[in-house]
Parts: sequence; C-alpha cells; structure tokens
Amino acid sequence: MRVLAAILFAFPACAEPLFVNDAALSPPHVYGGGWEHFVGGGVAVFDCNGDARPDLFAAGGENPASLLVNQSEPLGALRFAAGPLAPISGVTGAYPLDIDSDGLLDLAVLRVGPNMLLRGLGGCAFIDATADWGLAPRDAWTTAFAATWEEGSVLPTLVFGNYVDRANPNGPFEACDSNEIYRPIGRRYAELEPVLPGYCALSMLISDWQRTGTPELRISNDRHYYVRGGYEQMFHLNPLAERMGWPHFSLWGMGIASRDITGDGLPEVVMTSMGDQLLQFNRGDGFENAPFSLGTYAQRPYLGDDGRPSTGWHAEFGDVNNDGRLDLFIAKGNVDQMPSNAIHDPNNLLMQGPDGVFHEAGDSAGIATTERSRGAALADLNADGLLDLVVVNRRAPLEIWRNISADSGNWAEIDPVLSGANRRAVGAWVELRAGGKVQSAEVTIGGGHAGGQALPVHFGLGAAREAEARVIWPDGSVGNWQSVPVNAATRFMR
Repeated sequence: MRVLAAILFAFPACAEPLFVNDAALSPPHVYGGGWEHFVGGGVAVFDCNGDARPDLFAAGGENPASLLVNQSEPLGALRFAAGPLAPISGVTGAYPLDIDSDGLLDLAVLRVGPNMLLRGLGGCAFIDATADWGLAPRDAWTTAFAATWEEGSVLPTLVFGNYVDRANPNGPFEACDSNEIYRPIGRRYAELEPVLPGYCALSMLISDWQRTGTPELRISNDRHYYVRGGYEQMFHLNPLAERMGWPHFSLWGMGIASRDITGDGLPEVVMTSMGDQLLQFNRGDGFENAPFSLGTYAQRPYLGDDGRPSTGWHAEFGDVNNDGRLDLFIAKGNVDQMPSNAIHDPNNLLMQGPDGVFHEAGDSAGIATTERSRGAALADLNADGLLDLVVVNRRAPLEIWRNISADSGNWAEIDPVLSGANRRAVGAWVELRAGGKVQSAEVTIGGGHAGGQALPVHFGLGAAREAEARVIWPDGSVGNWQSVPVNAATRFMR
C-alpha cells in the first residue's frame, strides 16, 4: 500500500460529502413484487433526448417500469417528468447502449419473461425492436447483462445472465438457469449460445482487465442459495470457454464494480454479497483480496443495533467530492425478511482518504436510509460537476439524492465517440493526466446490479487546474495526449 499512498498524497483532501433527497420533485416510483423480484431493481442512466441531461429508466418489477426525463436546471434541484413509455411489467433492470450506432441510445431491458431491446427514436421515444434485430429471447428470469463489440461486428455481442430456472419442476434449489450469448451476423442476431454452467448470475461484466486487448466475461453468482459447488466465473469470449487456471472462490455474489483505484492502469474489482463486500486488487496475472484494514468490506450495518451481516447489491466507484480519489457507494438491503441478515441495513458511502484507506460517510452525508435498496447510480444529473445518487428500493420509493458537497475539487469529463460501429467506443480506455497522476477508466456495458450508465467518463481533479487526456480506442490505437478544459466535458472523436 506504500505506492498507493504516495500517489494519492499528491491530491489534497476535500470536504466531506453532503446530499439532499430531491425525490419529492419527481413522479414516484417503486420496485415491487414477490419472490421473482426479491432480486433486480436496476436503473439505467443515459441521455435519451440529446439535451445533455441524464435521464432515468427504472425497473418496476410487478409495477410498470418508469422513464423519468430530466427537467433539472443547471446547478439546480433535481426534477424529472414522466416520459413517453408504454407500460412494461416484469422488468428487473436495464442497460443503455447504442445497438445500431445511430447516435441514439437504446435499452436492453431485463425481465422475468422474454427480454426486450428498445430502439431509441430520439426525444425519449422508444419502439420494441427485439424482433427487428433478430433477437429471440427465452422466457427466463434475467438478472444480469453485459455487452461489447467484437472485431468486425456492426452490432454488439449481448450476454444475458439468468437466475433460477422457473420451468424446472424440481426447483428452485439446484435449479440455476444457464446464461446466454447472442452474437450478430450482419445486422441481426443469430441463435443463442449457452454459457454453462450457470450458478444463478446476479451481475456480469466484460472487461479487458489485463489490458492485453482481449476482453473477458466475469460473472458474479448467488450460488449458495440454489446450487452446491458454485463459484465466481471468468470466461474467454471467443471462442467461449472458462478461463483455465482461474482460482475458484465462492460468495453470495450480487453486484460487480470495476475501476482503477491504485493508479497503475489496471482495474480493481469489488463484488457485493451477503456479508463481506470483496475488493480485489488487480495484479495483472490475477487478483488479490484487499486487507480488511482498507475499510471496504462493509460487512455489517454501521448504524443501529442490528449486528447481523449486511446484504450488498449495487456497487459503484465514483469521485464524490472530486478530490482525485475514487470513492465507493454500496446499496444495501435485506432480501426480504431473512433472519440471518440485518433488516435495517444503511447504504454505504465509502470515501477514500489520502492514504488509500476508505472511511464511512453515509450517515454524515445524509444518505443512510434503511430501505431494501437494490440498483443505484452515481451520475451528475444537474451539470454542476458533482456526482449525484439515484437509489432504487424494493417496495419503497425511489431516492434521488442531489450532491451539495461544499469545497469540492475540480473535475473533467471525457466522452469518446467513434464514427462507425460501436459509436460510444465500448472497450476503449480513457486516461487523464493531472496533478502529477494518471487516472484510467474503461468504457464498459455491464456490472452493477441490474443497471448501468452510458455517460461521459467523470474524473475528479482535486486542486489541479490543468489536465490532459487521451483515448486508447477499442482497436488498440492510441490517441495523442490533448489538453482538456477543467470543469467541463470534452468529446474525443475518431
């Protein structure tokens, strides 16, 4: 940890974070339902009308999904209005991506039932293009998703992760469903390719974690409930095969978050679970568990007298106070009424200090609610350069938290764009140099718990007033370092 501490001391400390809940200014939304919606409850964050204000698509479970169109004034309170969305029930989550690379973001919608691909028409209008794109989804219980563009493809490869096989009469125990890959042939999808074995996936991510130009599929599984011998999985994508020599370890996997927090250019990964939230350092040839003293395990509630283990769901890295150090949000909440785990389980906001150690700020920041949280997102919703917070709760209202932290640092956002297929440059690496330090972030689709973002990459800069950035594009070509404005978003095009 000496190297990490030396790097991070270059960025001064900023004030502690503070949030206010603006949810009452927007239409109410609740993720509801019974057993089939104990899991899921994700939110997609993306700009569906081109006004540079991120909009929300929130899973509803047995309730209709909600499209919330951002009406916030710059630097002002967070306000959303109901968007023009036909009722869709059974939704567990959604991920935004530009499937046809037309510059309009689409949605991969995960459901208890056949999944859907919604094509964006602009103006936050969508049509069901599942059949038009040749996707023939199964009637499954989908709870995870990832996507990438493989070489020579005009459409992305889609990976859907499924939970329990509802058609198995002997289930739910020992009845984890298989997962599936859909690869395109031209502009339509071919038949699915099963991903076996299945251990009840709840999160997946495609990442070039070794930065060799070969992305791999990582799956986090809720194996303890429904199958013996399950474990976290890593697959080569093409040809599909489990990674040989990958060490098997098992947890009640719920969500994945990935970002480089050490400054060596390699992405770390955190996996939420029932109990420990496992952060692993990327050593290039494998991963090493972080020490408990780092402060990221968040294994029990930090408020109240309920000492039972926590249940973690969505996890996400983001620089909440723009001090140049990535922080970690973790959504928490009991599955339902599980007596083995805490019932009143506040969400975590783990702030990284100059020494690389994380400390809890959820209570002082005002976000320590104890609903059954599921999906979430850190995103700047009102163009003030501060990452706001959206939290989807099971059987409780959606929370929309405005970041009002004082004395925060400077920031920059980088938006890489390609002119042809894979317009949003999925698989690219964005590197930013400021204050004597290089920060790195990979453009991915997946991870979290049942929801993700399609937004410019956000970097906190601390006190730095100058910054340079470059993009390493998905084909491996390396762009030149370019000066970028501070406290602004910059588009890199190729």
